[in-house]
Amino acid sequence: MSVQAYDPLAGERTSEGPQFDVFLAGTVFLDIVFTGLPAMPAAGTEIWAEGMGSCPGGIANLAIATSRLGLRTSLAAAFGDDDYGDFCWRTLEEQESVDLSRSRRFEHWHSPVTVSMAVHRDRSMVTHGHPSPMPANEMIGKPPRSRAVIATLSPDEPLGSPDAACNWAELAAREGALIFADVGWDPSGAWLRSLLDQLEFCHAFMPNATEAMAYTGTETPRDALYVLADKVPLAVVTDGANGAMAIDSSTGEEAFVPAPRVTALDPTGAGDVFGAALVLGTLCRWPLNDRLAFSGLCAGLAVQQFGGSLAAPGWGDIADWWHEVRETAPYGGAYGSSLARRYAFLDRLVPTDPVGAVRRAAATIARYADVGMTPGMTPGMTPGMTPGMAPPASGQRPEAPQSPPEDDDPDTPRAPVHKE
Repeated sequence: MSVQAYDPLAGERTSEGPQFDVFLAGTVFLDIVFTGLPAMPAAGTEIWAEGMGSCPGGIANLAIATSRLGLRTSLAAAFGDDDYGDFCWRTLEEQESVDLSRSRRFEHWHSPVTVSMAVHRDRSMVTHGHPSPMPANEMIGKPPRSRAVIATLSPDEPLGSPDAACNWAELAAREGALIFADVGWDPSGAWLRSLLDQLEFCHAFMPNATEAMAYTGTETPRDALYVLADKVPLAVVTDGANGAMAIDSSTGEEAFVPAPRVTALDPTGAGDVFGAALVLGTLCRWPLNDRLAFSGLCAGLAVQQFGGSLAAPGWGDIADWWHEVRETAPYGGAYGSSLARRYAFLDRLVPTDPVGAVRRAAATIARYADVGMTPGMTPGMTPGMTPGMAPPASGQRPEAPQSPPEDDDPDTPRAPVHKE
């Protein structure tokens, strides 16, 4: 596993401190994203997409987003022994510096796959997968010490259940970790209020406005926020392009911060990027306004790129954006001045481009995106490189990526993968 060169929590670390900043568990999907479609294909027809990309998805969205921001991240997930599993494992561990010591490879288990088709800022998805061969609690055992865990509230593996083994997130909390909770879409439409009882064990809850109103039975995001703030120390409700609002009872702060104006190309993983940035800001003990502004910025940078997890920004991307905002503020009218004031705290974080700062990777099965490129060129190419050659990491020679073959029969078992 490579080591992050830029560490925003360097001042917080001690020899007795936790091994990781963030620990996660969930399902990793291979995401295949088609972009620039003129329309969805009609039955019996074929259309061409302007671009495509492939990258690890699902819980990998969060793991990559936290690691890109310099948080030492560990992930527990099941991986198949097929080439898709090879690609996702290699990308997470080698390219994105995510620890996989609590993850496992399983023979004859097909990696989950999602195909996403983006049309006019909207998307439709098709997913194929099988249940994990092993429950998360069994796979993890005793989780490593971490400053925070990010967990999804679920009726299947609830926090605080007296009738089941202690959830892995609760075990982590007993060792000092803060639980940042999220919640998924309820396809049944039941939106059980009882799910919120699990917030008793959490430090933070980060639903979007639709989820927050549905689970609280309220009519506005603001009303939902107040209900949630009675249940959890840090309540946050995100509202897309409108921004985010939050109440932190542990610090006595309440804030609303509008989102920066961006042209959204692909919303995949934006909520995960927001959550990763909020975890960082909370661990760094930033003021609530700054935490929301930073999280909204990171999500805004992510949606301007295609590719889901690999569109998550790194500190190099954040520094680039801030330098541009600061330089153009005198000519940007009231909005430019507002941005400069709102994000002035970034001067303390990125006064210059941090040495070794991470910038986002473009996403295909060979790590590149073909959108907007001239024939024969790929993003990140430098003089002397040939198409298909990966850009070198610091101190390393370029390495040609390996692409998994087409999966003609997605349920055909693959040969076991042998690791050194």
